[in-house]
Parts: sequence; structure tokens; C-alpha cells
Amino acid sequence: MWMTRDLLTVEPDTSVTDAAALMAQHKIRRLPVTRRVADKVHLLGMLSATDLYRVYPADRNPFAAVSLGTAPLKVTAAEIMSRQVLTTASDTPVEDAAAVMRDKKIGALPVLRDERLIGLITESDIFRAFISMLKEDAGAPRITFTVSADEDVFELLVAAASRRKVRVLSLLSSRNDDQRVCVARISGPELDKVMEDLWGSGHQVLNVLR
Repeated sequence: MWMTRDLLTVEPDTSVTDAAALMAQHKIRRLPVTRRVADKVHLLGMLSATDLYRVYPADRNPFAAVSLGTAPLKVTAAEIMSRQVLTTASDTPVEDAAAVMRDKKIGALPVLRDERLIGLITESDIFRAFISMLKEDAGAPRITFTVSADEDVFELLVAAASRRKVRVLSLLSSRNDDQRVCVARISGPELDKVMEDLWGSGHQVLNVLR
């Protein structure tokens, strides 16, 4: 749902000069190194901006326009690419992919299906997914309130929506420090009454953005 599908890739024998030019032209920081076998694209490794900086002389910026006109380095993508690449599957929940990227301190994960490269999930894709979850109908008020550890937040808001003239547009439950919180976008004329209901039922309304 969130991965980048139209990938730029390079072959293992692509020169690092050509790879740097491709990164600079498309303003990207990494390139999958692949080989096509029949109708499948197989991932061999990943080439990053950091890899290029390591192989270029200290006084040459591989992405600067002036460096692209100089004599190319006789180094290929296969020689400097990362071969031990963490990957994910197309049906992996986006939050699981995000957790791997956070824990391993990496900016992207190639997405495989049946050992075939089909996409790349990046930090930007994760941000896009997160924003989409929270920004549904951005004009609607956004309420953040506390809930207990074992509480059914969905049941709580369904009851509020049926009792008051409101619609729940989006809902996200998470944990902040040791406190479980819920963030919901709610629209309707009786929003203030919903907040009164929350306070009256023992929930603390932490924030309201109208």
C-alpha cells in the first residue's frame, strides 16, 4: 500500500560515476543493485550515498556537477554495494517495517515477493502513511485523550457517536511513556458534549485541536 513501486535500479557492473549521476539527477540516496532473470528482478545488494562518499577521494563530491565531468572511477556498483541487505515482504504491516528501520537505523527496506524485488519502503513512505492515518479530513477537530490499558477504545467511541451527533473519521491508539492515549478526529455539532462525556467517564482530555 505504501511502498515506492517505480524503482530506479542499477546493474552490478554499473560504474559508481553513473550511479552517482543517477542519484543526483533524481535526488535519491540509494539504489537497489539488481539482475533480471527471465521476468523476475532479483536483488543483489544496495548502493547508498554513503557507499559513494567512501569510495570517492576526499576532495571530490560524487554528486557535484563538476565531479560528473571528470574521469570516471573504475569501480562498479558490485564492488562497493552492501550485500547483506535487510528486506521486508509486501504483506508486512507498515508499523513492523518502521520498527525494523528504527531499530537497525536504516532509511529503507527493499520489498520482496517470492524472492523478486517489487518495491522499496522508505522513511518518506512511512511518514506518508503516518500522516494519512492522522490527517483524514484535516478540517475536523482532533482530540487526544487517555484510555486504560485494557479498554476497548472502538466501543467507547461508537457509543459516543451513537449518543451524540458526531462522526468518528479516524482513530489511532498508542502508548506515550506509560500512558495509553487515543487520537481521534471527530466531526459534528455535539463535539463539546463528547468531550464532557469523556471527562465524566474518567478519561482525561489531553488536547483538542479545532
